[in-house]
Amino acid sequence: MKKLIYILTLFILSACGNTTQKSEKPILTVTLEPLRYFTEAIAGDNYEVVSMVPKGSSPESYDPTPQQLVNLSKSQAYFRIGYIGFEQAWMKKLEANSSDMKVYDTSKGIDLIRDKGHWHGDHFHEGGVEPHVWNSTQNALIIADNIYQALCELDSTHQEDYQKRLDVLKQTIRQTDANVRTLVENADSTFLIYHPALSYFARDYGLKQVSIEEGGKEPSPAQLKALIETCRNENVHTIFVQQEFDQRNAQLIANELGVNIVSINPLSYDWVKEMIRIAEALKH
Repeated sequence: MKKLIYILTLFILSACGNTTQKSEKPILTVTLEPLRYFTEAIAGDNYEVVSMVPKGSSPESYDPTPQQLVNLSKSQAYFRIGYIGFEQAWMKKLEANSSDMKVYDTSKGIDLIRDKGHWHGDHFHEGGVEPHVWNSTQNALIIADNIYQALCELDSTHQEDYQKRLDVLKQTIRQTDANVRTLVENADSTFLIYHPALSYFARDYGLKQVSIEEGGKEPSPAQLKALIETCRNENVHTIFVQQEFDQRNAQLIANELGVNIVSINPLSYDWVKEMIRIAEALKH
């Protein structure tokens, strides 16, 4: 009987030890879900990757929870997407909250689109950076390289593994680019979108993006009228909307023009599927 109890005790202790070992994977924090997709594709099982902006929330206006700030202190590094509203508002606070955490800008090296700026009364507002850099196959290749370089700096022992995974990811990105190019070859050259999240996508494929939202604000009646006229002149057949934004004006324009509203999610973890869905919506 004593021998049986001894064996059971050893088994329980061994099981507890194994459980602890499995849960001690180093953590990487990223800003949003598409960046989590790219990071996990290269990091594999070597890291646990978590997003600060959860599914269904807007990275333009999201505020982290107190628990997220506590959890961030356990993160080995933070991968930012570049210039999204959440990062502009919170990045300095996040770094101060976790002073030992390394921060990497995965947009480094991207040819950024910059707003022209505008006059407001007697002074000029400088234009900002168009932040939706991940909605582009060309940018995705650069983001992947930046993630790889960061992982090699953090964990050089797995560099060969990261290189292999990077090669696979880049092959996937290039195939996605080829598929999108085929789909948009005879597509509408102009599309309407509520929030201008596809600027880099449009640049990649020679398309024109027209935004309903103007400087983060709802359009005035005069602006709506002008948008409808632009859509008629440009022969627009597709209006893209995102779930985190009000769709009333998009519906009003769609009803006036008799065109389709297509719901998209540029914040989706499934980056490849979403890129293809957007291209398919533009195809005649």
